[in-house]
Order: sequence, then C-alpha cells, then structure tokens
Amino acid sequence: MKTLYKTLTLLTGLALASPLLAAETDQDDTLRLVVPPWPGVTVKSEILAQLIEPLGYTTDAQELSSTVGYNTLQTGDSDAFLAGWLPAQQESYDVAMQAGAILDLGNNVNGARMGFAVPGYVYEAGITSAKQLADPEVAERFGNRIFSIESGSTITDMLDGAISANTYGLGDWDIAASSTPGMLSMVKGAVAEEKWVLYYGWTPHWMVPEYDTRILDDPQSVFGPDNGRSDVKTIVAKAYAEANPNLTQLLDQFVFSADEQSEFISAFSLQERELDAVAHDWLSTHPERVAAFLEGVETRDGNDALTAVEASL
Repeated sequence: MKTLYKTLTLLTGLALASPLLAAETDQDDTLRLVVPPWPGVTVKSEILAQLIEPLGYTTDAQELSSTVGYNTLQTGDSDAFLAGWLPAQQESYDVAMQAGAILDLGNNVNGARMGFAVPGYVYEAGITSAKQLADPEVAERFGNRIFSIESGSTITDMLDGAISANTYGLGDWDIAASSTPGMLSMVKGAVAEEKWVLYYGWTPHWMVPEYDTRILDDPQSVFGPDNGRSDVKTIVAKAYAEANPNLTQLLDQFVFSADEQSEFISAFSLQERELDAVAHDWLSTHPERVAAFLEGVETRDGNDALTAVEASL
C-alpha cells in the first residue's frame, strides 16, 4: 500500500511539474471568448486567437455584452473574457465570483485610467492636476467648459456631481455633453489650433496617441479612487481553468500596457485597418512580448509553443 501511495504521489507531482503533461490534460481545443463590441477587446481577442491557433487551439468569438458574458461564464456557455473592467462591472463580477463560477487571473492591461484630460501641450504648460482648475485664469483659458460623453452616462453624472459640490471650483463650469465621437471631434478641432481644451479621457484609447492625451491628477477622486485607475481583468470560467491548465497559463501571462493597447486601438478604430492585419502585425513586431506570453506554455501535442508561433508568423 505504501508503494502504491508513493507511486501515485510521484505521478501527481510529475503532472503538476511537467509542461508536457500539463498540455496533454487540456480537454478543450476551442476557447469561447466573450467579446463585447469594443475596439480594445476586439483587437486583443484577435491577437489571442492568432497566438493560440499554431498551438492547436481555435477561438469562438462571442459578441456579447459584458453583463450577458458574466452570465454565460457561469452557465458554462463561455470560457473567458478579456475585458473585465472594474469597478465599472463590479456588480456582475461580484455575483459571478460569489457563485464560485469564475477565476480572476488579474489585469491584462497595466495603467488603465480615466479622468479629466488635456492635450499634451496643455499638460506641458503646467496643468497637471485638477486642483489647478480652481484658478480663475486657468478656468478662463478653458472657457469654463469641460467636454464629456452622453448626458445620463455614469461619467457625465460624476461631472454633474463635481459641479454641484463645487469640487475644484467647477461650480460655475458648463458640461458640453455629446457622443464619444462628438466629444472627440471638438477635441480634434481644439488641438488643430492648439487651444486649451478640457475633456473626459481614458486609457487605453486611440485618443492617447492621437492627441497626446494626458490625464490630470484627481486628488478628490471625482473619477474614483487612486486617480481614476481601473482594473482590466482576464476572467476565466473556473471549470474551464481546471480542465485546461496549459491555455490558462497563457491567459494568465497575456498582459499589455495601456499604451500598447492604445496603439492597436488606433490602428483598428481610427486608421480603420483590417482586424486580422492589425493583430498579425502586432505579433510580428513584438517578438519579446510574444515570448513572455508563451513562457512555460506548450502546444496541445506537447511541442514548444514559441517555435510553433514563430513558424506561423
């Protein structure tokens, strides 16, 4: 009996330690990804799809809202989601987490943030904190106006609250609320003439490289704690993670900076390049990032993942 126990313990240890055995335990060859119609997660999901294809996996992109996606992760109809924005999705996230249905692999975007934004030339002129908006001369340069997205949105409600409370001296400011394209059209016009303009900004987004967008310090947390910083989580169905340790390891290592994601959002959304070309070009021009994604990962048949991906590119 002791000999049998030692043998079973040894085999279990080898299964956990060996990437080859771990890869062979992956039960699924298709990854069902929740992909809301947002440019960032659309490109990110396509990059992942092209990355795992040479490893012997296929991807089923499911165009679902984030709310529906959290439900399908719980029911077993989806496997993973690369855009778990928190705290914006906190309620749906908490329900799925409390049900024990999902595994949080942590951020896949480092540096996500939202808040009061200005073009680079305004920031370089010394406007780096929302506290400075209380200065009458600064307010006058901005025309006592902040451009925002739709009326009734959470963001515009946040700004209405700041004006009502006279936070940062905004009590006599106006909100010019519009659609996101409408807001950014106004920003584009101001930037063309190097006028001072204050607007709602976030990263990752193509506005960052296009207008050298800088987000101001927000010490009174109008846009949330920690200067409006957000988490962008990789969420995996718990049952899928347990059944597929090899691909789950890749998902855990699939991480971008906000600037990287802003650049490929710009290529896809602003420059209107084809999705597959944007993803392929990113993988081809970032070999060191691809190597980091694939560290310790194998193909489904137990070969070296990086070698397979490099051959495909």
